[in-house]
Amino acid sequence: MELSQVRLLVEDFRGCYRFYRDVLGLAPQFEAEDGPYAKFLCDGGTAGIALQLRSDMAEFVDDLAARPAGYRSLVVLRVDDVDGYCAEITGRGAVLVHGPGPMTDRMRVAHLKDPEGNVIELQQWLAPRPPSAH
Repeated sequence: MELSQVRLLVEDFRGCYRFYRDVLGLAPQFEAEDGPYAKFLCDGGTAGIALQLRSDMAEFVDDLAARPAGYRSLVVLRVDDVDGYCAEITGRGAVLVHGPGPMTDRMRVAHLKDPEGNVIELQQWLAPRPPSAH
């Protein structure tokens, strides 16, 4: 089994597409600013973050027609320098809701939201976890 993507269901497809492409700087697998689907790849891997127009998915799963209340997901992106990346993306319009700052003694994080309100955590690992004894 292989993780292919994490798919976010959105209503403002164009706004979210531009956010992931232009603000976060992720590369779309193909140009699809008008949707209804797009996948963004990170560092040349095969897994990525995908966007899908909520109304299209509701054709297959009825419960998806209504926008959910509250938060349903947290997308986590690992970066080499969270402070530098945050300075870069805030210059392109991102608004941080937290950080960057320490989360643990081994990790610094920052949080922001995409145009649909999905929470994104940017994390920088300062030190690897010690090996666990089995």
